[in-house]
Amino acid sequence: MTPRFPGPRPVRLDAFDWPRAWRVAVLAPHPDDFDAAGILLRRIHGAGLDIRLLVASSSANGVEDGFCDPPTREAKDSLREDEQRSSCRFFGLPEDRLAFLRLEVDEPGGYIRDDEPNRRAFAARIAALAPDAVLLPHGSDTNPDHRLVHGWWKRLKADLGLAAAALLIRDPKTIDARDDAFMPFGEAEAAWKAELLRFHLSQHRRNLNTRGHGFDERILRVNRESAKRLGLAEPYAESFEIEE
Repeated sequence: MTPRFPGPRPVRLDAFDWPRAWRVAVLAPHPDDFDAAGILLRRIHGAGLDIRLLVASSSANGVEDGFCDPPTREAKDSLREDEQRSSCRFFGLPEDRLAFLRLEVDEPGGYIRDDEPNRRAFAARIAALAPDAVLLPHGSDTNPDHRLVHGWWKRLKADLGLAAAALLIRDPKTIDARDDAFMPFGEAEAAWKAELLRFHLSQHRRNLNTRGHGFDERILRVNRESAKRLGLAEPYAESFEIEE
């Protein structure tokens, strides 16, 4: 099988010739996982590719009670979905390219339930899209939903015989990942990405309250570390492990 991303590693994705016929699916366990790869996705979008964003869980457990009145799961789910819609409007992704799967979650933790109805709903969406490439968080991750969605994708890809490559996104919760590909960027693009991330205001405030820095800084810090580790002239880079 011909690799989707041929050549030596790491692949510099700002120099990659993205085939316009490709369908790209972003398999986001939660609202905001799309935005963690915002610079690469902006380039893919600018190249004219069809991007589809599937958000598996609205992730009410990521919203502090004091941020939402009333602090119900339904209100928090709605809030997080509205934040994702706002970030996608800023990004320029048409609303019909965004789908919330609203998979069932366990109580009281709020993590996606690993059961047959959820797997079937996830599989049906992927089968209908038949993507050429997917982006999703890495399976080596402290977040159970990130691990689950990655595991579902690997199983589904084998079951359907899909040739799609996966770009596994390095984010703050990634434990171990290869730097197989990277998207470098500078300060002007970092400012744009920070604005994109701040549309997830519930996450921005939660990070300020619990970590002393915003959601934008949490993600950009990972991008600065990646650029430094790769020895780049640019100050930032989104890093990905390629799973052919």
